[in-house]
Amino acid sequence: MQLDAVRKRIDFEVRCGAGLLACPACGAAAQKVHDRLRRSWRHLDFFQFEAWLHADLPRVVCSGCGKTTQLEVPWVRPSSGFTAAFEALALALCRELPVRQAAKLLHCADKPLWRRIEFYIAQARALESFAGVELIGIDKTSLRRGQRYISVVHDLQAKRLLLPARGAATRRCRTSWWISRRIVGDPAQVRHICMDMSAAYTKGAALALPQAAISYDRFHVVALAIEAMDAVRRQELQDEPQAVQRTLQAAGPKARRQLMWGMRKNPAGCSAAQWQSMHSLQRSGLKSARAWRLKMALREVYARARAHNDEAIARQELNAWLSWARRCRLAPMQQLAQTLKTRLAGIVRGMLDHRSNALVESINGLLQQAKRAAPGFRTAKHFIAVAYLRMSKLSNLPVNPMSPADAR
Repeated sequence: MQLDAVRKRIDFEVRCGAGLLACPACGAAAQKVHDRLRRSWRHLDFFQFEAWLHADLPRVVCSGCGKTTQLEVPWVRPSSGFTAAFEALALALCRELPVRQAAKLLHCADKPLWRRIEFYIAQARALESFAGVELIGIDKTSLRRGQRYISVVHDLQAKRLLLPARGAATRRCRTSWWISRRIVGDPAQVRHICMDMSAAYTKGAALALPQAAISYDRFHVVALAIEAMDAVRRQELQDEPQAVQRTLQAAGPKARRQLMWGMRKNPAGCSAAQWQSMHSLQRSGLKSARAWRLKMALREVYARARAHNDEAIARQELNAWLSWARRCRLAPMQQLAQTLKTRLAGIVRGMLDHRSNALVESINGLLQQAKRAAPGFRTAKHFIAVAYLRMSKLSNLPVNPMSPADAR
């Protein structure tokens, strides 16, 4: 052992003085040591000092198999400059911290940590079992603001991330390939898919998992209604600015902002100022008021369907709403009605089984945190690696050496 207080480093020597060893290749006993090669590995810090292990590793020449093979040591995986314990600690830190910050704490560069993350994630994914996946959720999340998206697939029962895939999967309708081949042990076991109304997702799911029932959750349906309502409001502001201005003046100061948020919110969550703005809106003859009533009526359709829990009533209520939306003479709402009509069965199913992509949306928020943990990446590779590390619940990753013994 050698201590260097100035460099804050401690070096440990590990020696093997045997002249005869078993062959690492074939196991033949008492074979001669051909030579020894110097190797060094970074180990867990010893208090405030960096710890390094050094050893002259024997190479054994075997008379049985004729090979000259280097002896493997138990504290390190082949071709790694870190000990297994150091790598396990690094993975545990990267699961909680940005990789660059973890590298700073470990006094190493971040590039070697990325290589370890990718290696262990690939290894754990190859050993992971996806048998028994029955309920999946599909959504997308942004890779870069306003630019690239990746598709994400989740096991809604186990609450784990199954697969993040680059946006090409949706653009080229390759969804069926990565659903059936890469995320589930037996595609025939998947009985339910919860997703948004993307045409690519719908087509891919129908091709890959024809036996699975597709449902569109309330969040995405109501979000489409809010988008259509906003489109009506913006168009009206351009076409009839004087009528809109009169309503805003009656609603008081800062009415435009209060009205915009009041129309989007659930009335139970509106402030007093937003309530006043909405009251002025409903007393006006603006198209925005009709669009808001249509949006609220769609919410009521969901509430009544949940209360009755009857498919016939849910279908009847939704058809009545679609009839109203088609006759409202508001183009965005009419387009929304046409969209919902083509996916009527999946929407009704989503009303009755009460499944939603709420878990997927919450994990997407964590994915955005993972994106901030992988700053400066030029491709999706690092982002996907951190997403797997943090949210896939992989059971074959190295155990944190700092965790309590009973938790290992």
